[in-house]
Amino acid sequence: MYLGLLVATLFFLLPIYLLVVTAFKTPDAINLASTWHLPKGLNWASFSDAWGKIGGNMGNSVFLAVTATLLSSVIGSVNGYALSKWKFRGANTLFAFMLFGMFIPYQSVLIPLFQFVKSLGLYGSIWALVLAHVVYGIPITTLIFRNFYADVPDALIEAATIDGAGFWSIYGKVIFPISIPGFVVVIIWQFTQVWNEFLFAATLTSTSSQPVTYALSQLAGGQAVSWNLPMAGAILAAIPTLLIYIVLGRYFVRGLLAGSVKG
Repeated sequence: MYLGLLVATLFFLLPIYLLVVTAFKTPDAINLASTWHLPKGLNWASFSDAWGKIGGNMGNSVFLAVTATLLSSVIGSVNGYALSKWKFRGANTLFAFMLFGMFIPYQSVLIPLFQFVKSLGLYGSIWALVLAHVVYGIPITTLIFRNFYADVPDALIEAATIDGAGFWSIYGKVIFPISIPGFVVVIIWQFTQVWNEFLFAATLTSTSSQPVTYALSQLAGGQAVSWNLPMAGAILAAIPTLLIYIVLGRYFVRGLLAGSVKG
């Protein structure tokens, strides 16, 4: 079993190996015959050149991912709290409609979304992407938090209500402090989705507000491609998501075990 897992691991790491060795090669050393060969030297210029082309876009992606992730996480948390602990008429129907939003392909709403964003005067700005990703993130964040809060004892809410606490007071003093595992799961999920998205980035933004995913596609454009640049750029673009998983990885597992994606 372990031998099979080792072989599978090596197989899945092959693209990573190719990515790294190509990034450290000079353009004249990249050809079909030497694709899998180790570089003769470490060409760090690939990373500085790639950063010079995508550095500004990295800043756009950081702002986009952090803002959209935090907003959709907080909205999903409040939605999940209301739908799980404050039952009202039509709550299940509303929740079903929210979940339906998870299955709507980006391509099917691209034209009306473009027209809507343009009517708001947001077309070409980073806020157009923030709005799109917050709205698209609400269904999955609501689902995760609703299932997470379903495990919170109703007696806890009832006790707070008897003490005179209202909807927002209970959320702020009782529910939010115990929501850290759920927030970790949602933040990792949303940050990764927003960071890696390309379609909205290519259609809703202008040059000054484009995220790093679109900038990476431009590194590989043209007839003659210096493959060390897009490979180095891909490594740079992957660092933020890797850091998120490294820092929050163990809490992510705890969040899963706490039932945040159960049901």
